[in-house]
Amino acid sequence: MAEQKRMACTSLRSDERIHGEYENALLEIERELGGRHPMYIGGREVEAPGEFEARSPIDTGILLGTFQEGNEDHARDGIAAAREAFDEWSQRDWKDRVRIIRSVADALEGRLFLLAALITYEAGKNRFEALAEVGEAIDMLRHYCDIYEKNDGYVRSMRSAAPDEVCRSVMRPYGVWAVISPFNFPIALAAGMIAAALLTGNTVVFKPTSKTPLSGVHLYRIFTGNGIPPGALNLVTGPGGPFGEVVVAHPDVAGIAFTGSRKVGMWLHRRFTELQPYPKPIVMEMGSKNPTIVTASADLDKAVEGVARAAFGYAGQKCSATSRVYVQRAVADRFVEALMVWIDEMETGDPRRREVFFGPLIDEHALNTYLRAIEEARRVGATLVAGGEVLERGLYAQGLYVRPALVTGLPRGHRLLREEFFVPFLAVETVDTLDEAIALANDTEYGLTAGIFSEDEAEIEEFFDRIRFGVCYSNRSGGATTGAWPGAQPFSGWKASGSTGRGVGGPYYLLSFVREQSQTRVQEETAARAGGYEGTYG
Repeated sequence: MAEQKRMACTSLRSDERIHGEYENALLEIERELGGRHPMYIGGREVEAPGEFEARSPIDTGILLGTFQEGNEDHARDGIAAAREAFDEWSQRDWKDRVRIIRSVADALEGRLFLLAALITYEAGKNRFEALAEVGEAIDMLRHYCDIYEKNDGYVRSMRSAAPDEVCRSVMRPYGVWAVISPFNFPIALAAGMIAAALLTGNTVVFKPTSKTPLSGVHLYRIFTGNGIPPGALNLVTGPGGPFGEVVVAHPDVAGIAFTGSRKVGMWLHRRFTELQPYPKPIVMEMGSKNPTIVTASADLDKAVEGVARAAFGYAGQKCSATSRVYVQRAVADRFVEALMVWIDEMETGDPRRREVFFGPLIDEHALNTYLRAIEEARRVGATLVAGGEVLERGLYAQGLYVRPALVTGLPRGHRLLREEFFVPFLAVETVDTLDEAIALANDTEYGLTAGIFSEDEAEIEEFFDRIRFGVCYSNRSGGATTGAWPGAQPFSGWKASGSTGRGVGGPYYLLSFVREQSQTRVQEETAARAGGYEGTYG
């Protein structure tokens, strides 16, 4: 099986050097594991009355570290520190903020292999996906800086409504943002949300998920070690419930940036809307149920590889993962047979090993979700054609390892075809026409990523015209629905997959973190003779 080799950093020259540097970084991270880590509020190390342990999904006997169980008081203290730091940080020249975020990107690049090794230990990603994630974070920050510069810090001259007036539009920061990040991209998604808020002049209280808190600690130290002042970024670890309850109700919270499940995202949205004294922005990405269509004209080799990589990369634990395929009847049998072979030959196991493609599930909750989905598929008469078992012996005994499930014959409209499960469970359904496939693909409340494999340009154009998803691909063998990159594929969730319509890594994302202020200066030398002026909007 070909290894995924797309690297973000052009300085990486040879595979063997990559492997060597990565494996040295694994050893370096191992020396750090098991440590005890504080929170950071207002630039100070803070401890809580309670602590929790984080363990590696590779081997639950590996203690990643001990972390603080932040409570409501710590959330409030983080908000207060961010509020105190806001005036100084927001009033800095925007070019200075750009310089600092660029220095953070440089620091991430300098720690490329170390952070990738950390992601492997903490989240269970194989080396190539972990390296790609850090590369994505680096490119994300640099891309946002480029956009901010291109738009002159979002300061724009406007036409004058009267001869004595000079008018301009200025995009200004809101204030304190809560940033809540997920486990599956603990560096890239967290860094992207934090950087977007800070670059635009806001301050941040950052809470990483308790599944990957060590990445959050490393990110905090990189940001604050490269120019972000005390209090402008604060780190609170621990359970999400107490933090969320404070954030949605606190009057000094100006906005929330969240990536995670739809259930948690909608709770945040409803409570934030209900409890705040006036409307405030909430930037959310909430997953999806992503379809891929395979038509009779498709190159099946490309289709099988693209679907397999998108469905089973990082064990299906991506919001962009393909979870359902609609394949035309004429090629369905050949497609399913080839996909079964791909699954059988997939190297599964410890992601620290270079040959492994498919690593562990993140935790017991994911494992139980996977098992329940398979049981439900069997109960409604679907056929499990490949995978579906838990691996518990030998090398797999200490981790959370499964074989990815491939099922056919689910009833039309069944919830296994409509709801997100975030596990390696792929449903393949047969269709007669492209029209039928597109209708079924759109039959979900989600709308993040979608793909098609077809050698007919008219079919591809019809797909792009009619599909109701924010990130769409054709004939992408590297990942039918996965692999969006900053500056190339804005990651915009439609419907239940997002809240703003402005994609992560795209040209408009930063606008979600700022609000417009119209500034008009009257020129004194002409004001007296110009007389009064009353505009349409008063």
